[in-house]
Amino acid sequence: MKLRGSRQPKRGRIEIIPMIDVMFFLLATFMLASLTLKHLNTVQVDLPKGAATPVEKQPPVTLTVTPDSKLFLNKTPVTLETLARTLKPLLDPADPSVMVAADNASTNGVLVQAMLKAREAGAKHFLIAVQSGH
Repeated sequence: MKLRGSRQPKRGRIEIIPMIDVMFFLLATFMLASLTLKHLNTVQVDLPKGAATPVEKQPPVTLTVTPDSKLFLNKTPVTLETLARTLKPLLDPADPSVMVAADNASTNGVLVQAMLKAREAGAKHFLIAVQSGH
């Protein structure tokens, strides 16, 4: 005698609402993360105001001069003595350009010396970062 089971096999269901919630969470997370990546290689300084055309391609290296005349390559602290040897491997041989971000209160002498050391390392073009202002 064959007994029939009282339980019918249940069919599996795919719930889509939790998956949509997770996708929106990931979308919002990646959008916020991409906004913070804009100034990833820079140290915050008070840039001078001016009108300049936007740069189409961000150069890979940013030379920053802080108000107290400290130097940074991207976010790595350097001195005038170590600037050339630290910068040389970072430069792109096809386009050896450096973005210079100098604070309003920084000393011009330190900025010029840093640019001369960057030139020794092989930098050919210097792009000056300004804050857009009217």
